[in-house]
Amino acid sequence: MRAPSQQVGRFKSFSSTTSFATASQATIDTAKFCPGDYDYAPVTKPASARPIDTRKSQLIRTYTSLLRTTPLMLFFQHSNLTAIEWAAVRRELKKAIDAVPKPSQPSGLGFADLSSRMQLQVVRTNMFSVALRIVEFHSPHVSKTSLSAQVASQGQPAHDLSKMAYEAIREATVPADSAFAQLQPLMVGPIAALVLPAVSPAHLAAALTILSPVPGVFPAPTRKKSPGYHDPICQNGLAKLLLVGGRIEGQIFDQAGVNWVGGIQGGVDGLRAQLINTLQGAGLGITEALEGSSRSIWLALEGRRLQLDCGDEKSQS
Repeated sequence: MRAPSQQVGRFKSFSSTTSFATASQATIDTAKFCPGDYDYAPVTKPASARPIDTRKSQLIRTYTSLLRTTPLMLFFQHSNLTAIEWAAVRRELKKAIDAVPKPSQPSGLGFADLSSRMQLQVVRTNMFSVALRIVEFHSPHVSKTSLSAQVASQGQPAHDLSKMAYEAIREATVPADSAFAQLQPLMVGPIAALVLPAVSPAHLAAALTILSPVPGVFPAPTRKKSPGYHDPICQNGLAKLLLVGGRIEGQIFDQAGVNWVGGIQGGVDGLRAQLINTLQGAGLGITEALEGSSRSIWLALEGRRLQLDCGDEKSQS
């Protein structure tokens, strides 16, 4: 019987027979590998304060693009929904968005394909906060007098992952009334965002009836109309969602503000009609006030003229 050390020596090599057969034919030309410093980043890549190929950097770029291009975002706290629950919630949400009637007059906002562009996704709160700071305090192409604009005009990189953006958000003073200061307290715990590519009160109201129903204002669909909504899996998922606020046209709204936007009758067209009626009413009020004062002066002068005429007639008689 062989010793244990000899048995271990037998199975020391785990290479296959194919590798042994080709090992003698495989040669490596070491002459072409010269020692020295190599630039691993191609010259076409812009300089970055963060590695561009990391997942966090890609998330920051995604979130900054989302914040700049999306006019309506709702934020929900979620309690770790399962994949099946997320699928059920998204299914009912898409069904409610698709059921919204199309406007009679096309307004150019792309309401026809809004349901296909609607997203309900989980966001990384830390990366989203960084992206919100970049969007809020780093805008080199807006103000030509800012330091970011002056540095960008000199040819230095000014993208969201550049060193200039990093310095801008690090040295920025956060005003109390800024969107970042108002939204930062909400970015606590697991957060999900509902993204709509257009500000449509009708579609927002349809989404609220599913995700955050309010009796009498945004009632939940009945079992007869939407049996899938009352499915236990969907109900478990909806019970784990809590509306905490929204970002609409760059402004931060709480739950009451979001409900107010969703409750605008007639959507954007109805809001325009209300604005026109308000302006017309104000104009009519000003016109009546000016006409009333001038009319009273005219009546007073006319009455005095008649009184003088009557006095002259009596004196002549």
